[in-house]
Amino acid sequence: MTLNVDTFAGSAGAYVHIPFCSQVCPYCDFAVVAGADDMADRYVTAVIAEIESTGSWRSLDAVYFGGGTPSHVDPSLLGRALDALERVHGLSAGAEVSLEANPEDFDTGRASSLRSLGFNRVSFGAQSFDGGVLRSLGRRHGPGEIGTSVEAARTAGFDNISLDLIFGTPGESDSSWVETVHGAIEADPNHVSCYSLTVEPGTPLGRAVADGAAAPDPDVQADRYEAADADLAAAGYRRYEVSSWSKPGFECRYNLTVWAQGEYEAYGNGAHRFRRGARSHNIRRLDAYMETVERGEQPVAGSDAITGWDLELDRLFVGLRRKQGIALGPGGKTFLKSEEGRRLVDAGVVASSGDRLTVTNPLLTDEANRVVLGLGEPENWT
Repeated sequence: MTLNVDTFAGSAGAYVHIPFCSQVCPYCDFAVVAGADDMADRYVTAVIAEIESTGSWRSLDAVYFGGGTPSHVDPSLLGRALDALERVHGLSAGAEVSLEANPEDFDTGRASSLRSLGFNRVSFGAQSFDGGVLRSLGRRHGPGEIGTSVEAARTAGFDNISLDLIFGTPGESDSSWVETVHGAIEADPNHVSCYSLTVEPGTPLGRAVADGAAAPDPDVQADRYEAADADLAAAGYRRYEVSSWSKPGFECRYNLTVWAQGEYEAYGNGAHRFRRGARSHNIRRLDAYMETVERGEQPVAGSDAITGWDLELDRLFVGLRRKQGIALGPGGKTFLKSEEGRRLVDAGVVASSGDRLTVTNPLLTDEANRVVLGLGEPENWT
């Protein structure tokens, strides 16, 4: 049965940010902290207060606890936040409830606690099965701990398990990347995501590259992506969006809600949401976030209303990440009529079939989105 990605436009999701880590990886640009575990209880109390302040919305189809490292904190704290979501909004029947985890802190006891609290999907930050690459990425686990953590999750009753991988790390070889992809396949998760190593300004990696250290090679990264796509496909994983592959029926519902322009709430420092036609984000700094919530104020740092033609372009922008693309609509038709859009179609980057527009080469999704953002508003399009 073919997955209908457009149905997720009617889904409701929620993201909960857990910023705590044992250490901050040199490439990380997220709103995270290390050495602040003593603030975890106070922080979760603030998150719960934020959840309660939004008031009842609708039953949630997908919940995602990301970070940071949610598995780094006491499971009971995560359970308190999940209970608040269920109490205030409710969870739909069969809701997907995910959390991110690191292999080194996910044993059978922790896995069993999290499963009993209502989490039913876990995504491990595996990153690589090459010990040298893991060390260069600042990771604390070794290749063997990845399989151990997956087995712990299965033993505890998780039947929806994902592995995240990073490709293009300087020092990574073709053979070590193949070893990583094959290692992931042998672990037999239900879902795999592959991300290129990105150099973000202000991170230790960004500063090192600015000082002359080797940067990831885009051509090498493209080759690695294509190699992963081929091997994962051969193993029965289907790519459903730019960075993710799954066995049939295990596509991440939270991801699909976001890319379908479905609505999702977000809680915690630096968290981003899409509600009522607006994209907004919370205060990033941990102490400022908690102090704002504790004063009874909303911790929103910025908000952009997206209406009219901008909302249509937003639909194209997020929807083109999916392998099935988007229903044409007025934006897709304008894309096909534009000079830049026709150029991408002629180059085989974008294809139009029936009432759908798709990106045929996922490595060029950013190029297609660049054209989308430049589309002028046609007359009388509504």
